[in-house]
Amino acid sequence: MSQAISPELREWLVSQLAAGHSVPALRASMRAAGWQDAATDLALAQLEAGFPHVEVSKPRRTDMPGPNLEGAPLYIDAGDRRVQVLHTMQHPRVVVFGNLLSPEECEGLIAAARVRLARSLTVETRTGGEVLNVDRTSDGMFFERGENEIVSRLEQRIAALLRWPVEFGEGLQILRYAPGAQYRPHYDYFDPGEPGTPTILKRGGQRVATLVMYLQEPEQGGATTFPDVGLEVAPVRGTGVFFSYDEPDPATRTLHGGAPVLAGEKWVATKWLREREFK
Repeated sequence: MSQAISPELREWLVSQLAAGHSVPALRASMRAAGWQDAATDLALAQLEAGFPHVEVSKPRRTDMPGPNLEGAPLYIDAGDRRVQVLHTMQHPRVVVFGNLLSPEECEGLIAAARVRLARSLTVETRTGGEVLNVDRTSDGMFFERGENEIVSRLEQRIAALLRWPVEFGEGLQILRYAPGAQYRPHYDYFDPGEPGTPTILKRGGQRVATLVMYLQEPEQGGATTFPDVGLEVAPVRGTGVFFSYDEPDPATRTLHGGAPVLAGEKWVATKWLREREFK
């Protein structure tokens, strides 16, 4: 049977939109409540008709972080460093950078992080907190923004390279993967259908991009993988892989993971970018 779009449902959608909830979040909530896709699409289309500024059918962002690749440059000026463009992909939006960090910067970050390592946690979107996750078997820590000279310098470089304010970035995370450690495929955005997501979003909105930088390469294994497109990025020291996601949806094809380290240790630095200032 078809489901009727009642005035009460329309009022609820309008109130949720006014409260700051995104259209993808409304769609997820309706599905979780048992609404069929056809009825959900119709209700959201009616919402769009009543609010022309709301893009229901195409909720993707247009203001996104990313390098200026106009003219297909081989190198990009990142302020204090000339960064190489090694590989690009359109969908998902992926750019692999070379010469992003110097060997001295890699060693400095590892040395500063080593004494503060603990078992890595993941954000728990059901509660808004953090939990241990069997899919993530690395050790890690976070630097505060601008905590030391190397961190501050790197954050300024990233901001110039990706044309996104320093204040919109989370603190730099350092991870160590010992032999056998991995991070199984996952998404970095926060699932809008989970009850804890609104709490997480209060600190700076959605994540919109990720930059993974390799500080120490293992002897074997440890690639960053994108299973949906068959892409593997080798963890070469000083390089980085950037990818962005303009909506919190698997359609972005940004499912990714860290393949198991087979020999040696892999160290990485990860910078997540939010849609507004991260507090």
